[in-house]
Amino acid sequence: MTDNTGNADARPDLDLEQDLAEAPADGTINEQEMADALAPCGTEGVAIPVGHPAGIPMTGGHPAGVPGGPGGHPAGVDRQRHGGARSVGFRPGGGPEALAYQERTGIKAPRIIAWEITRSCNLSCAHCRAAAEFGHYDGELSMDEIKATVDDIVTISNPIIILTGGEPLMRPDIWDIVDYCHEKGAMPVIGTNATLITDDIAQKMADHKIPRISVSVDFPDAEGHDSFRGEPGCFDQTIRGIKIAKAHGVGVQINMTVTTMNADKVSDVHDLAESLGVDAFHIFMLVPTGRGSDLLEKELPPEEYERVLEWAYHRQKTSPLHFKPTDAPHYYRIIRQLAKKEGKKVTREEYGLDAMTRGCLGGITFCFISHTGDIQPCGYFDMQLGNVKEKPFSEIWTESKVFNELRDYSLLKGKCGACEYKAVCGGCRARALEVTGDYLASEPYCIYEPPGWTGECDSEKE
Repeated sequence: MTDNTGNADARPDLDLEQDLAEAPADGTINEQEMADALAPCGTEGVAIPVGHPAGIPMTGGHPAGVPGGPGGHPAGVDRQRHGGARSVGFRPGGGPEALAYQERTGIKAPRIIAWEITRSCNLSCAHCRAAAEFGHYDGELSMDEIKATVDDIVTISNPIIILTGGEPLMRPDIWDIVDYCHEKGAMPVIGTNATLITDDIAQKMADHKIPRISVSVDFPDAEGHDSFRGEPGCFDQTIRGIKIAKAHGVGVQINMTVTTMNADKVSDVHDLAESLGVDAFHIFMLVPTGRGSDLLEKELPPEEYERVLEWAYHRQKTSPLHFKPTDAPHYYRIIRQLAKKEGKKVTREEYGLDAMTRGCLGGITFCFISHTGDIQPCGYFDMQLGNVKEKPFSEIWTESKVFNELRDYSLLKGKCGACEYKAVCGGCRARALEVTGDYLASEPYCIYEPPGWTGECDSEKE
């Protein structure tokens, strides 16, 4: 299986910051007012500050908004990235089609689409959402069907398209898919387990303008990683593949799926990633779907979940790597709580993209396309909202009842509905669906109790 594949799974992170400069200069969008309107029970909402507060043009660079290189960081730390995709400057969802679509419909265009171009895989990972195996899977989208879907997608957006799987490098026509995405104005990236990367494959990535790949490394050593991935020698092959890709100028992001089996090794895996000179380190919190449901007892308890995310908050301050906890919307609550304790506000200057985005993006600016063409809010959200063989992607994105409910934070129930942080968090909707059967229910793995929460939110009692 490739990187945690299916969600933002493998989400290789490009230079997204510029895409967030959307607030008009006259301040007609008041994000705080919007957040307050969504915050029930008399609480003050926590808003995402869209756009640069000082009107300074947004550029690439350090995730904390600090230019890399000697002297760039206030503490004198060299925070320069190791290279790769950060210099691309691509603005997903920032093209004229996306802007016209939002003006026409009031719905944001998708910025990132994870596309499972094949379910075939050379590994059999314990946590695989797709439960992928080696072999042929019936009903996979043909090249003509993929082209038709890309043609439709670009009528409403110019997204990053994550080519994932399974193992996408096992699809013979992957380079034709990559070229077609480029030709139509989208940005293809690849989520791979890296075991198949040779000098020839890495050169193809460079020749076909792949700015970044994402690769899962779940343990800092071969014993743990090989056991988790179900393949002896996998760790050494993966590390070799990472080094080869870097040698050919391809950016690399390392993802780590965190469970009770490796929660005490997060720092060690980060240090391994840093020693390899990659661009980013993303921790994924297990969502028990697919083969991952067999690891339900290995999922972190909520208190430990919180501890790992607090570690990420503190470690990213000194790390040269870009952090992005995934399947962990709580992180955007946690950074604001911890920043407040430090007497800070979460601004772009200090916190970069973390100040400009929210937790759960499923159906909001992100979605997943399966190998057979099914559309889901994310790969872990086990509900098919339409199929591109039967209905255009753009219509499903626009008309789906589930998508439109996910976009309306006022519909969230329980603690999530009463939480002042819901505009920046939102809870994991896939986890709520898996555990409760209701995708609008409270996030099951959140320990935070909103002020005054007593089991129901009756504004008349406030």
